[in-house]
Amino acid sequence: MSLHSDSAVDVASSSNFRKIKVSKYHFDFHVDFDKREIRGVEVLTCSVVQTTQEVILDIHETLTVESVTLGKNGHALKFQVKPFTDYGSTLEIQLSTAPIDVSNFDVYINFTATGGTGICWLNPEQTAGKKLPYMYTQGQAACNRSFFPCQDTPAVKAPYTANVKVPSGFTPVMSASESSNGQIANLSGDKDTYYFSLKQPVQVYLVALAVGDLKSADIGPRSKVWAEPSVLESAKNEFNGVVEEFITTGERLFGPYVWDKYDILIMPPSFPFGGMENPCLTFVTPCLLVGDKSLTDVVIHEISHSWFGNLVTNANWSEFWLNEGFTMFAQRRIMEEIFGKAYTSLETQCGLALLRQHMDDTGEDHPLNRLCVVIEAGVDPDDTYNETPYEKGFSFVCYLQHLVGDVQKFDDFLKNYVNKFKFKSVVAEDMLEYFHEYFPHLKEQDVANKPGFEFDQWLHKSGWPPYVPDLSPGKQLTDPAEQLAAAIAGETNAEVDRKIENWKTYQIFHFLDKLLERDSLSQSVLKNLVDTYPTIPQSHNAEILLRWSQIVIKNDFQEQFSTVKKFLKSQGKQKYTLPIYKALVKGSEAAHQLAKSVFEETKETLHINVRNYVTKILVSIK
Repeated sequence: MSLHSDSAVDVASSSNFRKIKVSKYHFDFHVDFDKREIRGVEVLTCSVVQTTQEVILDIHETLTVESVTLGKNGHALKFQVKPFTDYGSTLEIQLSTAPIDVSNFDVYINFTATGGTGICWLNPEQTAGKKLPYMYTQGQAACNRSFFPCQDTPAVKAPYTANVKVPSGFTPVMSASESSNGQIANLSGDKDTYYFSLKQPVQVYLVALAVGDLKSADIGPRSKVWAEPSVLESAKNEFNGVVEEFITTGERLFGPYVWDKYDILIMPPSFPFGGMENPCLTFVTPCLLVGDKSLTDVVIHEISHSWFGNLVTNANWSEFWLNEGFTMFAQRRIMEEIFGKAYTSLETQCGLALLRQHMDDTGEDHPLNRLCVVIEAGVDPDDTYNETPYEKGFSFVCYLQHLVGDVQKFDDFLKNYVNKFKFKSVVAEDMLEYFHEYFPHLKEQDVANKPGFEFDQWLHKSGWPPYVPDLSPGKQLTDPAEQLAAAIAGETNAEVDRKIENWKTYQIFHFLDKLLERDSLSQSVLKNLVDTYPTIPQSHNAEILLRWSQIVIKNDFQEQFSTVKKFLKSQGKQKYTLPIYKALVKGSEAAHQLAKSVFEETKETLHINVRNYVTKILVSIK
């Protein structure tokens, strides 16, 4: 099958993946906490696509290559490291003097990896249990080049196996469907290792490893939750009995779940994301452990990546919306099937509110507020991350569903889309070409050029989505929240129900979003809010605390600055941390001082990318 993605350029990779394709990876990892390094031996099974005299891979300045050979004990290959960008380097391996089979050959690389953006080392005090150190990797977007030499592009997929050696008392886990301990020897014959295997081909950013004081508990017929012992029970209670329903609903809508198992790893507080969709083992923030299952929709999102993102993947980071827009749509379809239209519409309203805040902050015409983002050479794809590919991408998929006009027919299209492009990487043209092929009557109607809704404008023009779905089914939940917000802001004298004890969690989110939209709220209004609804500032729900913190900062409500500080110190999730610091730098002198002092206290606990982003944000404070 010929695809438009076959010729797509990935400016974030220096590898020659169009000439040499890695068809399989094997790793021997030895994790050394004392030296904070991973000593590795890597076997790359390579296939020649076009005649070439070299294998070019992505690496990072924090990774040292000691030797490269053709085969295990074979011909030593010359190599050199060259600069590429500030987020990676280039490893050039010469093949010109090597006797290679023109179809397949193995390259062995000995290396040592120490850090960069892909490997995070945590001291015991940065973990939940405070007893042992912890290490985890984070591959997306272009970070695994600091973990191991690779073709660090989503355009290439390959299965992998790994043997991992760790100190006594530690347990490793990986994004793999099969694992064992002490049964399969590594390349040097040592069986005292953990073995992992993922037979399904994946892009390298999905190769993930975590090592720590980890235990597991069953939460479903094909699912476990992994966590440090101190949080295992609460993690089990949060997810027990719900994950399987999410998976089976997804299977009914989008086709078979092909990854064999679905486990969840509860990460330390500094983990920068809500979740990372590593196959077979989703990494999630401990912020989800609220105690009432109210944030389990994050897990629905990561499960949805099992079809959109992991199975069908964006071919480069300019097309990130293909991963996230379709996943947001899939998440909400699963939610709609399980929780109903009203609740899903309410959650969608909260998501679009985040997009509104983002576009108000950047300006709608910002170049990142388009679906197909132009990423210039040298720009780290992580620096383009924002709400647009999620919520504007979701809106475009909703528009395609609207054009079809029948929910079931569009569900069937998505199931066939996944089946057609599974284990492949695509660009927007591939998806839309198949959409027209599947619905020829829409092609005949030239829906791609409907004035005001042109597909090309959707993809390449910045701004608010031309179409958003009908959210009126959620009015029974949104109206009470909006009426109470108006009453508290003093904008109406109408009688409203001020009791929120029986509200759904997303109603509280929506209520706070509406308060945040107000230009200002008086100190007396905010004091009354704290007195009347003390559960809001005292909440353990991170989404509530994010919104409350933004309200506090915007209105310089300094008596609640301690709540903001406590929240920033409790977690390092990028989605929460960056908006709060952005609000602080726009605030009063007291807000500036809070920003500087909290960052000084917490910067060593933050993921390096988040730390760097906050550093840039704080530059504007004199």
